[in-house]
Amino acid sequence: MNQKDFDREARLAGNKVLMARLQSCWILTDGKVGDEVQCIGVAEALEVSYELRHVRPKPPFSWLMPYGPIDPRERPSAQNSPIAPPFPDLAIGSGRLAIAYLRHIKNASEGKTFTVCLKDPRTGSKAADLIWVPDHDALRGPNVLTSPTAPHRYSPMLLKQLRETSHPELDALRSPRIAVLVGGDSRHHTFSQDDCERLTAGLEALARDDSASLMITTSRRTPAALAERIARFAEVEGHFFWQGTGDNPLGAILARADGIVATADSTNMIGEAASTGKPIHVFYPTGGHKKIERFLASLSTLGFIHPFPGPLKTTTYEPQDATPMIADAIRKAMAADRAGTLAT
Repeated sequence: MNQKDFDREARLAGNKVLMARLQSCWILTDGKVGDEVQCIGVAEALEVSYELRHVRPKPPFSWLMPYGPIDPRERPSAQNSPIAPPFPDLAIGSGRLAIAYLRHIKNASEGKTFTVCLKDPRTGSKAADLIWVPDHDALRGPNVLTSPTAPHRYSPMLLKQLRETSHPELDALRSPRIAVLVGGDSRHHTFSQDDCERLTAGLEALARDDSASLMITTSRRTPAALAERIARFAEVEGHFFWQGTGDNPLGAILARADGIVATADSTNMIGEAASTGKPIHVFYPTGGHKKIERFLASLSTLGFIHPFPGPLKTTTYEPQDATPMIADAIRKAMAADRAGTLAT
């Protein structure tokens, strides 16, 4: 065995020892689905059991986030505290309200809990032991990872399993099947009446001119009038429309998609769409933000996204999944951290 092979085997052995010790994980958010699913994706990639812990600081403490301190009503010793000990081996947090709690857990556990922050904590690179941010964010540092798209749950293996699992309503649709992921009003985007008209007209043209079947999901943020119009169109023309009840079929939809239409208000949604390797057609509602624009510009340069309404593209690309890279970085950083602790 040469030195390179020896070093590789040593790393693998070290990772196995580490994962044997990694028995507990907290996912720390304020309950926002977009933040939570990213953390869950990473925990699942680590193959570690996790607990969802929701922090809900009240004013004036919520006003001070992400800088802290935490709300004393949620301190570890408080009744029904979301961060009551025993502290976990690993804490993965995301969102402005979770940052101060990650720091508190690190101190309260006497450094034994390894902390990971997904997205820019806004307090610098010392907010956690390891931080992931998208490429379009400015934060950099020796403990900061970057990638074009965010972590998610849709690994190639999961998409394959979902594709092979029967879903009668989706399987009955003719090809090409186009996933339509509709967001809604946000801090930076507003769906004006003109936007709603453009989007629905574009979907109608896509179904008519390309003989496409549409698999449509909407968001809690989708304007009611837009959701109602799309639902009527889907019902009349025989497309699939998820009403928001029961299990979310997003994974099954992405697994079957020949192409995707997504609205520009959600980088998470577009990042999940990029897990398929299929062309993404982005609809731009009114408004925008420089960070989102940089994100979309980078994906456009890579050939992942195209404007919508517009011609239906068939070009593909390598599916994007930062999740295993982040999980591997956590394993290595935790191994190094524990080796350093043992050495001292």
